[in-house]
Amino acid sequence: MNAMDDVEEKTGRDLDVDVIDVEEVTLVRPTATRGELVASDGRPLPTKLSDHERNSLYLRYLVLPFVFLTVTLLGGLRIDSLDGAFIFNRPALVCLIFAAILLVLFARSGVMKLDGWFAESFPPLKNVANGFVILTLFAAATQIFNSLLPELGLPFWIVAFCFFWTLWNNLFADFDVRKLFRSLGGLFGLAFVAKYLVLANLTAPAGRTWFEALTENPGQEAITRLLDLPRYSGSTGYIQFFAVALFLLGLYLVPPSTRDN
Repeated sequence: MNAMDDVEEKTGRDLDVDVIDVEEVTLVRPTATRGELVASDGRPLPTKLSDHERNSLYLRYLVLPFVFLTVTLLGGLRIDSLDGAFIFNRPALVCLIFAAILLVLFARSGVMKLDGWFAESFPPLKNVANGFVILTLFAAATQIFNSLLPELGLPFWIVAFCFFWTLWNNLFADFDVRKLFRSLGGLFGLAFVAKYLVLANLTAPAGRTWFEALTENPGQEAITRLLDLPRYSGSTGYIQFFAVALFLLGLYLVPPSTRDN
C-alpha cells in the first residue's frame, strides 16, 4: 500500500466530511444601482433598516396620522358658554371644497409630489398607507376651515368668500413652498382674529333675560341676533388656536416624497 492509499484510508475512517449540495447554496451579489443584496434568482434579500429610515417610517405613518386626526377632532369642538357642554359642529360643504383646493395647491407647489406618494413601483401596502395619510390630511384641512369659518349669517359668507378668493387666485399663481405657507399663515391668522377676537367680543353673554339684555348692553345683543353669532365660551378660542398650530406643524412635517433615497 502506497502513501496515497494510506491517506485516503485515514481520511475516510478518522475524518467527518460534510457533503454540501451546491444547488442549495444561494449566491448573493450587490445590485449595481443601490447596493442592495439580491439572490441568484433576482429576489431581494431582507436588509436591516437604519435608524434614520426607521424614524422616517414612524414619523410618516404614526406621528402624522395622529396629528391630523387630533386636528380633525379639535376642529369641530366648541364649548357652550352657558353650561360648558361640548358641541361638535359638522363642517359645511364649502369646507370640503376648500380642503380639496388646498390639496391641489400642495401638489402644485411641491409640498407633496403626487408621484412620490403613489406609484406602480410601490408595494400595494405602501400605496394604501400613503392614501390613509392623505385622507387624514384632507379631514384635518376640512376641520380647520370649519374651525375658522363663522357658523352662520353674514360673517360666514364674508369669510368664506375671502377664503375662496385667496385659494382660487393661488391656483393660477406661480409660487413656491415658502410663499404658500406665508399665504396660508396670513389667511388663517386673519380668519382666527376675525372670529375669535372681533366677533367673539361682539357676542352677548348667554343666559340673560330680555330685560337684562336691553338694560345692560342693548347694542351687543342686537349685533348678536342680527349676525346670528353663536354664544360660545372663551375656551373655544384656545382650543382652536391649538388646532391651527398643530395643523401647521403637521404640514411642516409632511415629506414631499415617500420614495427611498
